[in-house]
Amino acid sequence: MANSKSSVVLPFLVGVVASLVLGWWAFPKVLYSQKTQPIRFDHVVHVEDQAMTCDQCHTFRENGSFAGLPTTQSCADCHSDVQGEDPEEERFVTEYVQQGKEVEWLVYQYQPDNVYFSHIAHKDIECTKCHLDVANMKNPPVYYENRISGYSKNTMKMWECERCHAQNGASNACFVCHK
Repeated sequence: MANSKSSVVLPFLVGVVASLVLGWWAFPKVLYSQKTQPIRFDHVVHVEDQAMTCDQCHTFRENGSFAGLPTTQSCADCHSDVQGEDPEEERFVTEYVQQGKEVEWLVYQYQPDNVYFSHIAHKDIECTKCHLDVANMKNPPVYYENRISGYSKNTMKMWECERCHAQNGASNACFVCHK
């Protein structure tokens, strides 16, 4: 009888361990590709050393929607010439500013087309409540792209928005966010 229990328990334990390894390690490696930003951007230099705020570079449209990342031209206001000794800044100036070329940044929080998100409506919420805390990073984090959807692993999930709305007494009606 004891031998029959071990013949059931051992394969069960092996199956559980194999499932955990596949689920926590292998599946994410298969599902997400890793990418790096085209230019290493040091937020610390801009935020701490230059006392810049997020909204100086990341602006809003009249309707409150996010206008996106800064243009090369807006960066060229300060970086028409190389300011320091960072080789990435020099590469930015020579390859992008002087060529009039836009940087094709990878967007960590790009929302699907059917989602409307007004940053203006959320202006009193700390940016890091929803976004990665890049203000304290000298190097951009790895960008994990879902191979199936094409979206970043860091794109806000609906349940995160719903939870915040519920905690703050905001409506969770579908039409509030889905247009």
